[in-house]
Amino acid sequence: MPELPEVEVVRRGLVDHVVGRRIAAAQFLSARVVRRHALGAQDLSARLADQEISAANRRGKYLWFELEPAGAALLIHLGMSGQLLVQDPGKPAEKHLHARWDFADGGTQLRFVDQRTFGGVAWSDLAPDPWARPGVAARVIPVSVRHIAPDPLDEAFDLAAVVAAMRRRDSAVKRALLDQSLVSGIGNIYADEALWRAGVHGQRTCSALTRPAITRIIDHARDVMLASLEEGGTSFDATYVNVNGSGGYFERSLSAYGRAGRPCHRCGAPIRREPFMNRSSFSCPRCQPPPRVRR
Repeated sequence: MPELPEVEVVRRGLVDHVVGRRIAAAQFLSARVVRRHALGAQDLSARLADQEISAANRRGKYLWFELEPAGAALLIHLGMSGQLLVQDPGKPAEKHLHARWDFADGGTQLRFVDQRTFGGVAWSDLAPDPWARPGVAARVIPVSVRHIAPDPLDEAFDLAAVVAAMRRRDSAVKRALLDQSLVSGIGNIYADEALWRAGVHGQRTCSALTRPAITRIIDHARDVMLASLEEGGTSFDATYVNVNGSGGYFERSLSAYGRAGRPCHRCGAPIRREPFMNRSSFSCPRCQPPPRVRR
């Protein structure tokens, strides 16, 4: 599933290729892609016609287009395998094409392709950001994502408040990192990488960690996601690509995730894979000792 760096790579591509263009027509080829829009595909197509995309923004893993003159947003979630591709209108439709947008300038199309169909689009009103920090200009965000907390790359992110909230929790630290109501954008890959860099096992309890330890974990999460951005994100297969259809290269720089049995870059011990919330966690048994089990 695309995480913050991958979604940010897509957002930047949309800024380059779509922002400033006026929608001539939007076509939705399946009911599932608009399932979050209660009034259906025909209503959404009508709303989007003749709207200019004035901005492409992101919170965590959610993308949205700000639309003028409607003063509203088209919210987009890529799900596990969603792709936003900028294509020549004459190019044949992709096998899993679910939506496409034509523009008034007659140039390239924007297409939404989703093999597993967990992604989707919806219309949303805009409202002031409830997470805005004092002294920082508040922006507007879609009403439907107001419950999503800012991510570590967001100017609204309040590190001290997040650290304090995590220390009040008795849950495992990795579970807290994945809680989008606490801090958004960090998924399974970058949580494991941040914990490896911090030398902390993901099953350690938040309330048992010091404030500097939690701060260090979040700082590492931000740093590893910035490093991934520089390499276009992480692509394990063809499901994640940027708007031009190219994958990212950060997989080569991973130190924990997906490296079970391979030597730790720090101490040489074989990386260990453990089950976690119907997924997997990867850690070094020597650098990241698990918490002691009380008997």
